[in-house]
Amino acid sequence: MTRTASVKTDKVGVYLADGHTLLRQGLALMLERAPDMELVGEAGDGWQTVAEVKTAHPEIVLMDIDLPGLSGIDAIEQIAEFSPQTSVILLTLHEREDLLARSLEAGARGYVLKTGSMDEVLTAIRTVYNGEAYIYPSMATKLVDGYVKRVKGSGGSDPYDSLSSREREVLPMLAEGRSIHEIGNALHLSPYTVQTYRQRVMHKLGVHSATELLMYALRRGLIRLEP
Repeated sequence: MTRTASVKTDKVGVYLADGHTLLRQGLALMLERAPDMELVGEAGDGWQTVAEVKTAHPEIVLMDIDLPGLSGIDAIEQIAEFSPQTSVILLTLHEREDLLARSLEAGARGYVLKTGSMDEVLTAIRTVYNGEAYIYPSMATKLVDGYVKRVKGSGGSDPYDSLSSREREVLPMLAEGRSIHEIGNALHLSPYTVQTYRQRVMHKLGVHSATELLMYALRRGLIRLEP
């Protein structure tokens, strides 16, 4: 059984969307007991959620990512379009960075695990209502660890800093479209050596074509296009 939206009060209006009836009932009871919150509606599928949020415009939507009918990610994107004042908190069993990234990109403001406590859910609602994002602590730790690993892997700076002095000499010549033989003659290097430097430069900078190399060199101010 689902309930329709009610008239909002000065409490935080929360809409609850979860396909698991028993869990939804437990969350509904929790919200009804919270002194600063009001359950303004609930549904068990994505389409009904989107339809009712269009009418209710709650402050918060607590949403299962695995809703039947319309997925939680798709529902977030729709809600963000027609009710930008509504903040969505994803409720999920999945402790996965890719889902977290997708939900944040879609417009979610919070990410809470179903394996967490009810107090954790209430904290997430209050945090998001106050204008901040909320990410379940273990997921936040994973994000930080992943970021640190990426930074360490790239040397913690612009990949240009990882280039040798010779590779920095070769880079602008390659970006200008000069041939391997022309660069070799200018730097007194064999074509084979220049080709090796070319491969190293493109690998270190993460570019895969002459066009990408040109754009990189322009952005860094290594070369200029003639007017």
